[in-house]
Amino acid sequence: MNRLNESKELIVSGIHLELTPSLKTFVQEKVDRLFRHETRIIRMRVELESDLKQEVGKRFTAKGHIKLQGLELNASVATNECHKSVALLVDKLDRMLRRNSRLAKVKRNNPHPVELAAVLPKVA
Repeated sequence: MNRLNESKELIVSGIHLELTPSLKTFVQEKVDRLFRHETRIIRMRVELESDLKQEVGKRFTAKGHIKLQGLELNASVATNECHKSVALLVDKLDRMLRRNSRLAKVKRNNPHPVELAAVLPKVA
């Protein structure tokens, strides 16, 4: 199980915000849930942004970018606290991953017929 998690890549960056070790570990702990739920994640990038010129309720923005095999998911959450933004972002990304896996399962279990233009010969 650990061998699968070693290939995962997590990138945490701060925009106008100093990333403290406690903030990095908080993000790592929250994101580990996503890596456990979805095994196809190749890379995840979390950007934490602080903008003091914004209104009070939207000063901290957390943006998440997940690179899956053949798909890329993006989400953004803005609140008044950085830790709250990260927690809401992870919840939002988790919902997106679950929705994506449900759609893939429906597609896999309900194949649609394919019409061929050419007539195939009958095998005797």
